[in-house]
Amino acid sequence: MQIHPLKVDGSFLVEPNVFRDDRGLFLEAFSQPAFHEAVGHPLSVAQVNCSVSRKGTIRGLHANALPGQARYMTCPVGAIIDILVDIRVGSPTYGEHVAVELSADNRHALYLAEGLAHGFAPLTDLATVVYLCSSTWSPGTAIQIDPLDPELGLPWPAVRELLLSENDRAAPSLREAEKLGLLPSYAECQTRYAELDDLARVG
Repeated sequence: MQIHPLKVDGSFLVEPNVFRDDRGLFLEAFSQPAFHEAVGHPLSVAQVNCSVSRKGTIRGLHANALPGQARYMTCPVGAIIDILVDIRVGSPTYGEHVAVELSADNRHALYLAEGLAHGFAPLTDLATVVYLCSSTWSPGTAIQIDPLDPELGLPWPAVRELLLSENDRAAPSLREAEKLGLLPSYAECQTRYAELDDLARVG
């Protein structure tokens, strides 16, 4: 398994070794030792989510207020584009995005640290997304950003009709969310990451 840091601090692309033969294939979808070595602390899994989406759907952009929720995204059926956005005020890459394809073909995974927002859209008629979460769902901490914010200019697939939830359609732009004080600061997130690294060393 290879785990590569992406240009936005706190995000990593995971490329597992896939072993194929006449029966099918085998891979390690997640390895705690490899993850710990690459990120600096283990991933504490409190919840596993699964969603199935049809083409035209956009889910996101979503994040959580600190202490936040880290996510480890996979797509075992179909293919998606997953787009992460740095919403940490004061970050050197604030407002920038990284887009990666996760699919049943490449078997890649995407890790997003606390404080990063992301959304995804199917590239196939149907796509199943399974993701490990470091905390359970807490609606009072949810942060939503308009995935169609023109200032972000995110590379969503071109489709005839976009399918978004009412909450996602009504979400503020990144600029509006910052003015409303909804976003975490980069300094606060760095403190959180250091706490997780310290806990791993003590443990």
